Amino acid sequence: MAEIELFGMRQSTYVRVAWMTCEEKRAPYIIRHAAPHSETIRALHPFGRIPAMRHGEVVLFESKAIATYIDKIFPGPMLMPQDALGAARAEQWISVVNTTIEPTWTQYFRAYVFPKGSGGQPDRGAIERCLEPMRQQIAVLDKVLETSPFLAGEAMTLADIATLPILHYLHHFPEGEAMATAATHLESYFQRMAARPSAQATVPPPMPSA
Repeated sequence: MAEIELFGMRQSTYVRVAWMTCEEKRAPYIIRHAAPHSETIRALHPFGRIPAMRHGEVVLFESKAIATYIDKIFPGPMLMPQDALGAARAEQWISVVNTTIEPTWTQYFRAYVFPKGSGGQPDRGAIERCLEPMRQQIAVLDKVLETSPFLAGEAMTLADIATLPILHYLHHFPEGEAMATAATHLESYFQRMAARPSAQATVPPPMPSA
């Protein structure tokens, strides 16, 4: 079977979702470095976002679509439940991560990575605005993981693969790390997920500086 070509930057949480999925499924792949809105990406994604994928004649964009395709086309344990309720729960958490958690946490990260405060310091106002929503979101994740080893039940799914990359970055900034480590069920889950071979093989390089 043809090799998966993933286009994007390894620092991207969404690229890492597709990347980890390849590792979990032991799919042959190569990552081709491409920045958002570059000519390469615009040829594959109509809105210039990453990741994009090419697999022979198949071209896809958006991390969930790419991960679903890889899960279904390559052999090995399925990364989405096959029963209706299990699949719905996994989709539920993927949607929550993509529409609610990721936008909030990314805004927080950017205040540190691309500082726009006085004298080139992190924008404290932007950081402070994120903290209460982050506390609420972390509490929700922690409560789910109090009674379940994974977000959608007893087995790891694409919901967990969607969550690990953003949790990884949460541990890189002071308020986020403090919140994460205080949420004991979430922290235990993070450590288990981060120890998986697929996670170890996809640790991103440092973020580029502003």
